[in-house]
Amino acid sequence: MTKALLSLLLTLTLTSTASAQAYPTKPIKVVVGFAAGGPADVLARIVGQRMTTLLGQNLVVENRPGAGGTIGARSVASAEPDGYTLLFGNTSTLVIGPLMNRNLDYDTLKSFAPIASVGASSNLLVVNPAFPATSVQELVAYAKANPGKLNYSSPGIGTPPHLIGETLKQRAGIEITHVPYRGGGQAAGDVVSGQVQLAFENPAVALPLAQAGRVRALAVTSETRNPQAPEIPTMVESGFPGFVSVSFTGMVAPTGTPADIVAKLNAAVNESLAAPDVQATLAKLAVEPRPASPEAFAAFIARERDKWGAMIKAAGIAVN
Repeated sequence: MTKALLSLLLTLTLTSTASAQAYPTKPIKVVVGFAAGGPADVLARIVGQRMTTLLGQNLVVENRPGAGGTIGARSVASAEPDGYTLLFGNTSTLVIGPLMNRNLDYDTLKSFAPIASVGASSNLLVVNPAFPATSVQELVAYAKANPGKLNYSSPGIGTPPHLIGETLKQRAGIEITHVPYRGGGQAAGDVVSGQVQLAFENPAVALPLAQAGRVRALAVTSETRNPQAPEIPTMVESGFPGFVSVSFTGMVAPTGTPADIVAKLNAAVNESLAAPDVQATLAKLAVEPRPASPEAFAAFIARERDKWGAMIKAAGIAVN
């Protein structure tokens, strides 16, 4: 190897190291594919605030709702891979959206560099307080006696609440109509107002509403009862064996983002999740912290694709 080539390689190595050490030198944009006030937005801001302190630069959340979160995801997939545009993704944007829409111009496993897993949570089946059902069994019985008269809301087509609702339809043999919204806040709000009768809502939104008596919680989709609301039975306990669904959140960058920048961001996310105040806030939101390496997060996303793909097929949901 010539001296000139050695010199060039040394220069490139030193430049890369200096760049990683300097990063970040300006604010970092974190795209959330859902409306402000929804579960993904709330989590992004909680973790982003702690990361701002650790990295010394503001993490600015930008909400780009629509199409089950895939509009925001697409914008990040095509962004410059320099560590200054990130996606706070979840099950919808990173798994379900690409599975249901084959025409998307991004592929999760090819278009993104996984940074870190953030957390996981189940959903709550909630109904309007005036609805004449206090259990899942009573809800199913009412739906069978009134086919096509019930609506359920979700934050959008292809979101976990949408697929879970379709799974309930298939498993229970009932006719209920899906009403998609542009975010979790509005979807839950219309259950409160009675515009729709039921929804599978994220605990960050549903638990406070249930505790305030503005919705009635019938069941949780986790394997075991939620410690924040142990009085609410699981779907399994409500007569649906194997009816378990847990959604995840995590941070990714455009593919091609330098590995040292990914590692720096991963360390910041994991350190944020270890902070007692962040853990306390996540517990109130019924979110389980899930720190992981970029490699472990990538493997987890691949497994989730298999799981949700099987659910889509079993529920007979049309894929575009």
